[in-house]
Amino acid sequence: MALDPKLLEILACPEDKGPLLYFADEQVLYNPRLKRRYDVKDDIPIMLIDEATAVDDAEDARLLAKAAADGITPTFSA
Repeated sequence: MALDPKLLEILACPEDKGPLLYFADEQVLYNPRLKRRYDVKDDIPIMLIDEATAVDDAEDARLLAKAAADGITPTFSA
């Protein structure tokens, strides 16, 4: 199940307050500015800075390419 579109409109990174990319098929919210990934568990975004996963350059490139290919846009316009 995907996150509610209304929720996605207001979700922001808890650290830099910027928009995120949502990968529904991977259940992940991604901040490309900080290269940080937030998991979504049981349709609940885990938006704690301490729970985020740092992403290396290769994973960053993969996620950005996937977003471009799949038409994934940021949760809101900054």
